[in-house]
This record gives sequence, structure tokens and C-alpha cells, in this order.
Amino acid sequence: RSSEPPAPAHPSFATALGLRGQHDDLSLKSSVAMVVNQDTKDVYFEKNSSVSLPIASITKLMTAMVVLDAKLPLDETIVINADDVRSYAKSRIAGGTVMTREEALLLSLMSSENRAAYTLGRNYPGGIPAFIDAMNRKARELGMDHSRFADPTGLLSENVASAEDLTRLL
Repeated sequence: RSSEPPAPAHPSFATALGLRGQHDDLSLKSSVAMVVNQDTKDVYFEKNSSVSLPIASITKLMTAMVVLDAKLPLDETIVINADDVRSYAKSRIAGGTVMTREEALLLSLMSSENRAAYTLGRNYPGGIPAFIDAMNRKARELGMDHSRFADPTGLLSENVASAEDLTRLL
């Protein structure tokens, strides 16, 4: 057993930005929030809504949007290859699995399956670099001025957006 004390945990991005513990009328634990009526666009509540923070698997919503915008055949089969397996070691989808683009899209969204999301990006014309460019281009088109995408899964903390931007995405 090591006698060294455990390494201190890294602060969250919100803590590092000094956003933790800010009081609001709803006493939310969240540092960033926004409630918008999707029909009227009326803003009912906001807290630090223009601050960009990592969005994790919410990234997969943009992944789905880019895949659908590309109008690639949803019935086309794609394969989980060795690169997908190396990139995402933990997955319920085995290497060599063959599925349709639609199945990969559904697994990505409904099970937050990283291999499926990555494979969708890898099978985009131009591969992952072109897919990331398309994600960032789509964000600009939607007016998501505080967003940036770095991968199709959301595992990279460089995938960031503000609450305002996420309402535009939705």
C-alpha cells in the first residue's frame, strides 16, 4: 500500500471558472442553465447561459444532425473496424460488427454508444476530419457562437457549448 496521499481531484470546469455556488431564484445546483419555450422562444429562466462548458454526450445530437444533413443512405452498412475498437476500448459493440448507418445512429443516440458515433464520423465523406469540420460549420449555421466540436462522441472536453447554443441546437 502506498503511503503517499491521494492526488487531489481536478476541479470541474465550472468550478475553475468560479461558477459554483452562485445563488439563483430556483436554488439550482447547476452552474449553467436555461429554460426556453421552444414554441414562442420566450426565456423563462437563465443562469450563466452564455458560458461554454464541456457537453459530453450531448455532442451526439450534433453528430446525428450532421449525419442526417449529409443525406447518406441510412440503409448502407458500416463496420466497426480495428480503429474504432482501439479508439473506444469500452463498448457493447464488438469489432467486426456490421450494422446499417441508421442502426449506428440509433445506438449512438439511445445508448450513447461511442463506437457507433465514431464509426458514423469515420464513414462520412472525408472521414473524421471532414466530419468535425461539418459539425463546426453546422454550429456556425445555427448561430451557436459559443460552441466548438472536436470529436463525434463527446468524450473530449474540447466539445463545448453554452446553454444558449444548446437551445439553438434543439
